[in-house]
Amino acid sequence: MMPRHRFGDGYEISRIIKGGWHLAGGHGTVDPARAVADMAAFVEAGITTFDCADIYTGVEALIGRFRREHPGLARRVQVHTKFVPDLPDLATVDRRYVERIVDRSLERLGVERLDLVQFHWWDFAVPRHVEVALELDRLRRAGKIAHVGATNFDTAHLAEVVAAGVPIAAHQVQYSLLDDRPARQLVAFCREQGIALLCYGTVAGGFLSERWLGAAEPCGELANRSLVKYRLIIEDFGGWPLFQDLLTVLAQIAARRGSDIATVATRAILDRDQVAAAIVGATGVAHLPAHERAATLCLDDADRAALTAVTQRRRGPQGDVYELERDRDGRHGRIMKYALNTLPDGSPAVRRE
Repeated sequence: MMPRHRFGDGYEISRIIKGGWHLAGGHGTVDPARAVADMAAFVEAGITTFDCADIYTGVEALIGRFRREHPGLARRVQVHTKFVPDLPDLATVDRRYVERIVDRSLERLGVERLDLVQFHWWDFAVPRHVEVALELDRLRRAGKIAHVGATNFDTAHLAEVVAAGVPIAAHQVQYSLLDDRPARQLVAFCREQGIALLCYGTVAGGFLSERWLGAAEPCGELANRSLVKYRLIIEDFGGWPLFQDLLTVLAQIAARRGSDIATVATRAILDRDQVAAAIVGATGVAHLPAHERAATLCLDDADRAALTAVTQRRRGPQGDVYELERDRDGRHGRIMKYALNTLPDGSPAVRRE
């Protein structure tokens, strides 16, 4: 049985969440019929929670198609989406803008209420994040949203939203053996506030796998933006030699457990304080058995000590959650796309009247 996490109000999710970013087209051609069939296979395996976003091109609509074609399975599914206003719009996001994005998600998904909307704000130098979060909470009280969450907020700015009275149920953050930034401040705050962590990047876009064990450091262009992103995290962690030391230890643990590197890496994060679930960016069902094992694998004190012996040698990444990525002139920020709610012709996805 797939373990589940229960929130204080009784809302439940699977501890492994099926991610949707790869279905937005940045990881190769997407076959819609295959994607819908894969969703059905995940639900049948007990992975009933899907993660998507308003800015993941076509993904909300794909999940909506799944819901129409598999109504029985759809009744078992929880869908977590996001609200990510474009960077150029931050100064002018108003009540109408927020409601139209939420209404669009409702329409795409074919639901009357969104299970969880995770709020992202690109630039805190535009200090309207609390005001906009309150608009999302207004829609929660109106019945359009069941739970309000956040994604990629640092601790101080998440605390501002909470202090304003917005009931943040969950916070989606990057958290892995390579990137421990949440552990520095955020985890303690979330424990105090009863905020669950939903973690992406637990396998670093596939870098934490047998594919890279003993491999030479990659040079030249990588296959997708996800690999570029996590390659930078490896550099911050301590570079390729330290990364190989981590892979070696993970491989040793996996061999003892009859498992694989990615499964052990994900399990290590699922065992962390306040972590409710890990989001896996599955490109198909090939790794579905491994995803199921990640939710039930048991690591012991010796396994954790072996991992700590490597990870305590890290150099970074430095700072709080998503702090490096917010520097638009920095190595991490330069690869981000800041206006994904804008249509290809340059027109706004949400009309203003």
